[in-house]
Amino acid sequence: MTDTFNAPAPVSEHRFPCNNCGSDLRFDPQAGELTCDHCGNTQAIDGTGFQFQPIKELDFQAGLRTDLPGTEMQETRVTSCPNCAAQVEFEDGKHATECPFCATPLVVDTGIHRHIKPRAVLPFALPEDVARDAMKDWLGSLWFAPNGLKQYARKDRKMQGIYVPYWTYDADTVSSYHGERGTVYYETQTVMRDGKRTRVQVAKVRWRAASGRVARFFDDVLVLASTSLPKRFTDALEPWDLSALEPYAPEYLAGFRAEAYAVSLQDGFGQARQHMDRVIERDVKFDIGGDRQRIHGIDTAVSNITFKHILLPVWLAAYKYRGKTYRFVVNGRTGRVQGERPYSTIKITFAVILGLILAAIIGYFVAQQP
Repeated sequence: MTDTFNAPAPVSEHRFPCNNCGSDLRFDPQAGELTCDHCGNTQAIDGTGFQFQPIKELDFQAGLRTDLPGTEMQETRVTSCPNCAAQVEFEDGKHATECPFCATPLVVDTGIHRHIKPRAVLPFALPEDVARDAMKDWLGSLWFAPNGLKQYARKDRKMQGIYVPYWTYDADTVSSYHGERGTVYYETQTVMRDGKRTRVQVAKVRWRAASGRVARFFDDVLVLASTSLPKRFTDALEPWDLSALEPYAPEYLAGFRAEAYAVSLQDGFGQARQHMDRVIERDVKFDIGGDRQRIHGIDTAVSNITFKHILLPVWLAAYKYRGKTYRFVVNGRTGRVQGERPYSTIKITFAVILGLILAAIIGYFVAQQP
């Protein structure tokens, strides 16, 4: 099986010491606060050592010119994974870790990554055990998955909680269009059917020119800014409740990893614009009206473009089975699961043989009928 995951974006982890025993705290998705697994102490997320900033849009053109305020940018140390090409971020004072995507041991490199800071985060709501159960149920629903893979996955292997980067874009659009409106009408015609002349109603379309303008404000067009996960998987994890976004604070990342974006701000807007164009085309067809529509041209003016860099929660599992890697992702808020669908050749062959036997039995009894 071809491994469809590649991960060129930096992945970081954040640590916060317990003010009671000094052990690392982790963000507890169920409690919504920091928890110490060593002494049981809890701490509220109050932005200690980090100034909360409100969730606000940033100017797109300023972002393209890298003319954003210094408070919106940061630099991190990264190294490239020799196995899967992921770029993994290291905290100050840390010199070794393992790649969260393929578990390859890594040693710190000297690479520096400069990028736009996250503006908002959607915190994990599901703990690891709930996400694992959701993945097990999903695997159990796959009839043709190898039994060995299902058994391997059920051995409670650890899942990796990762905040995946996204861009959101806002924009005002005004579109002028020209095309045609079609009105369906019917003509009575005489045709030959079974040797007889029969009168039938035949649909015809009467076209006339149409033109006009449509306007739409796009709010939070969501674009995946990672290349480490297949887009078809992350798209299937939607919808995301963006109304529950919280102002970014690194405490939410305690005990998790956070991947930096690999899709540039400009390339991300290119994907957002494709989504906008599809919506605008639907608006134009609705505005043309009639029974049928033809669009000959749309000219769209886009203005007031703003953006945000946000982080969304995903549980990731990777299993190697008979030399192949199978990876699954779970929405850290809803438990929706997606992943590569492994198939058992033995099960498929058995199903085909069983189908042929059943078809032969049915054919035999049909042939016996007078």
